[in-house]
Amino acid sequence: MKTEKQKMLTGEYYLANDPELLEERTDCKRLLHRLNVTEYVVSDKTKAILAKLIPNAPASLYIEPPFHCDYGYNITCGENVYFNVNCVVLDVMPVKMGSNVFCAPGVQIYTATHPLDAELRRSKENAEPVTIGDDCWIGGGAIICPGVTIGNRCVIGAGSVVTKDIPDGSLAVGNPAKVIRKLNVGE
Repeated sequence: MKTEKQKMLTGEYYLANDPELLEERTDCKRLLHRLNVTEYVVSDKTKAILAKLIPNAPASLYIEPPFHCDYGYNITCGENVYFNVNCVVLDVMPVKMGSNVFCAPGVQIYTATHPLDAELRRSKENAEPVTIGDDCWIGGGAIICPGVTIGNRCVIGAGSVVTKDIPDGSLAVGNPAKVIRKLNVGE
């Protein structure tokens, strides 16, 4: 029989208050407290915290505190990824980010979702992964919804809510975000 964590990681309905998951989120919150409060100024100490918090990221990951996530270990990124202040990553399932991805202040990336059925929603939740390609810029306050893939070389406008996949080389804006034009290389 699958554990609740195994169910969570495969996108099945699971119990979020499972003791193993509660313990992992608590461990994550302890690291976030150190990052966001104790070692707020970026230093070698914050880099050590990030290495524990987000073990699937290279040393070039740069996060400007405060930052929030659920588990940390479900975040994977390439080189030169930057999160500005007040970013939130609900990483119940994998969040895969390419290289040279820049997130402006207040960007929110959600994998967690909930059933539409009210009775089921009382006790269970599920998730869908998020993928962001190389060379993307996510504008301030943008929200990336569960299950979305953003292609390479994309720009997501400030305040946009991305509910559907965005193809490579696109500028997408609005709520819900829509591709308004293709971007030229070097733009």
